[in-house]
Amino acid sequence: MGGSRINRMRRCLHLPAGAVLDGRVDVASVRWLGSLAGRAVLRDLGPYDESAAVGVSARLRAGGLAPDLVAAALTQQRLRTRAREKFGELADGMLFTADGLEQATRFEIAAGHAERFAQASIATAHDLGCGIGSDAMALAALDVTVAAIDADPVTAAVADANLRPWPDSRARVGLAEDWVAPPGAGRDRVGAWLDPARRVGGVADAAGRTRRVIRLDDIAPSWTTVLSIAQAVPATGVKLSPSFPHDQLPRGAEAQWVSRAGELLECTVWFGPLARTRGRSARVLRPGQAPIEVTEDTATADVPCVGGVNEVHPWLYETDRALVQADLVGAVTAATDGRELEPGLGYVTADTAYGLGYARRYAVRDVLPLNVKALRAWLRARQISGVTIKKRGVRLDEAGLMRQLKVRPGADATLLLTRVAGHNAVLVLDQD
Repeated sequence: MGGSRINRMRRCLHLPAGAVLDGRVDVASVRWLGSLAGRAVLRDLGPYDESAAVGVSARLRAGGLAPDLVAAALTQQRLRTRAREKFGELADGMLFTADGLEQATRFEIAAGHAERFAQASIATAHDLGCGIGSDAMALAALDVTVAAIDADPVTAAVADANLRPWPDSRARVGLAEDWVAPPGAGRDRVGAWLDPARRVGGVADAAGRTRRVIRLDDIAPSWTTVLSIAQAVPATGVKLSPSFPHDQLPRGAEAQWVSRAGELLECTVWFGPLARTRGRSARVLRPGQAPIEVTEDTATADVPCVGGVNEVHPWLYETDRALVQADLVGAVTAATDGRELEPGLGYVTADTAYGLGYARRYAVRDVLPLNVKALRAWLRARQISGVTIKKRGVRLDEAGLMRQLKVRPGADATLLLTRVAGHNAVLVLDQD
């Protein structure tokens, strides 16, 4: 999100203020935390300090604050630190749930979503499954009126509180499956936004986060419901897993894979006037730099590949994962006049050094067979004791390999374990 938009949202949210809630809080607590009195308590708490939490809790109770509200306020302090990593200082003017924070769209990505609606002159957007409202806030900040719903009453109350700076935008309890498009939605300046649930309730991973679903058939609302909404409201966008299968893309729609700082985050499918191009595209976000978008028009359809290890050239390009998932590695081979090491892996070798915002460049020091004895001798001969190991396309335990090579983690060299023309190989790299 651009600095000017963040400043506008900062002013609207009256920073500093905020609350982070856990999943057990009720609607009444959400409303109190979003009130003037609740925001005043939160503002006075200051930064969270685990060692001081007991004392702060006792002070608030002695001042007459109910125990459940004390717990909610202290929980928000603890989770605010996590929220600031995702939302920056804007988090201090918002309410959260723990699950909502985990699943919410980063503001800089939500801004990209909202821009599509604003540029298409959409006046009202229906956010069907709004979560804590990060996308709804981004839309409202661009003067798009938002009518948001969420199936969970607490989450809907949180989103409604987060939309308080924009009185015409509200959130309420509702199911996307029960939503009915307003009359004339296909003709008027009306849009729909969906972020289907992609997690299994009650099933958590080792970090305590609910498990994500991968299959398109498992999302809620269903893919069939999404398509029916897009039929009724042509200006529809839907946020999906990066594993979205290419063959499920409806004709005339755009599927855009989005990455940030090299991490692949989502695939968004755009329908009707929100689609800027037909087919597949990629959006690459790098902190502090302008977004880069790559489409099928800029990528070679038939990606050339090397015929063997002897065809690995002095420069290697690691294609951003958004392009790899969108099957747009041809943009890198076209820009560098290069060849891919192995189909679908995203590593491109070329003779010339180019600066590409959607591929990381390395200098190739050597190419070796994936053989522990030969690799250990190569490292010993050059007195290299610290290495970084990268791998793609091969199954191998990095920690075990480090022990066998008798090296430690370090920056003396980067070892890329991958496949070249169907064979396992090691590329010794220097990041340029």
